[in-house]
Amino acid sequence: MKSWRKILGECLRMVLLLVAVSIIAFLLIVKSPIDPLVSYVGTNTTISEEAKQEIAEEWDLNAPPSQRFITWGEHALHGDLGMSITYKKPVAEVIKTRFSYSIVLMAVSWLLSGIIGFILGVICGIIDGSIFDRIIKTFCLIVKSAPVFWIGLIMVSIFAVKLGWFPLGMAVPAGKLAADVTLADKIHHLILPVLTLTIVSISEVVLYTRQKVIEIMNSDFILYAKARGENTKQLIARHILRNVSLPAITVQFASFSELFGGMALAETVFAYPGIGTAITAAALNGDVPLLLGISVFSAIFVFVGNLIANILYGVFDPRIREVDARE
Repeated sequence: MKSWRKILGECLRMVLLLVAVSIIAFLLIVKSPIDPLVSYVGTNTTISEEAKQEIAEEWDLNAPPSQRFITWGEHALHGDLGMSITYKKPVAEVIKTRFSYSIVLMAVSWLLSGIIGFILGVICGIIDGSIFDRIIKTFCLIVKSAPVFWIGLIMVSIFAVKLGWFPLGMAVPAGKLAADVTLADKIHHLILPVLTLTIVSISEVVLYTRQKVIEIMNSDFILYAKARGENTKQLIARHILRNVSLPAITVQFASFSELFGGMALAETVFAYPGIGTAITAAALNGDVPLLLGISVFSAIFVFVGNLIANILYGVFDPRIREVDARE
C-alpha cells in the first residue's frame, strides 16, 4: 500500500512538473523577440499580406497567447503536439526521429563519463596529492569551467581538421545513400561528439568521487582497518567502493539535465541531427509547437532518470529500503 502511495505521489509530481515546464516554456517563447512568421517567409520575401495572414491563421499566430496555450494543451492531452513550423512535420515525428540519434550519443557519453569518472575519482582519492592526482584535478577544473562548444571546436580543430582522423560532423557521410551507410560509418561520425560530451560530463563525477574517497581514507574505520593489516586492495574492495558507489550514482543521474544542455551545443558544433540541433533550429525560427514538445519530452526524460536513481538507491543501500518500509 505504501509503495503504491509513493508511486502515485511521484506520478502527481511529474504531472505538476510537466504543467509548470509547459507554462514557463510557452511564456519564454512568446516573449521572445523572434517572429515565427518572419523567420519562415524571410525578411526579403515577396509574399503578399493576404498570404501572410493565411499562414498566420493556419498556425493560429493571431490568437491571444492564453488561447494558444489552452488550444495546444487540449491537443497535447490527446497526443497531438502540433505541427513543427521549422520541419513541416508533426512534432511527435520530429522528436522521435531526432531522439533516435540523440539517445545513442547521450547513452554512450553518460556511461563513459560515469565509469571513467568513477575510476579516476577513486584513484585520485587514494593517491591524493600525487602528480597524477594534481594533473587530473587541474584538467577537471579547466573542463568544468569551459563552454561545451569551445571544447567541441577544439576537438574538431585537432582531430578532424589537423589530424584528419574523424569527419567534421554529421551522423553519416555526406552524399552517401542511406542503404550504403554501414555501422562503422555511424560509429566513426559518433566518436568526436561522444568524446566531447564525455569530457564535459566527467569532471563532476571525478571531483565528487575523489573528495568522498579522501574523506573515507581519513576516517577512523579506515585507520582501524589498516591497523588490522588490510592492504590497499582490500580497503578499496571492502570499504571504499561500498561507501562511494551510492554518492557516485547520485551525481551521475543528477547530470541528466546538464547532459541535455551540453548535448544541444555539441550537436550544433558537429551538425549532428539530434534533439540538440532541432532545439537550436526551433529557437531561431520561433517554432512554438516544437519547442514546447521538446521541453515536455526533456522534462519527462530527466524526471524518469531521477526516478530510476531513487529506485537504485534502495538496491545499493538496504538502509534506504528499511526507512521506506517504516514510513
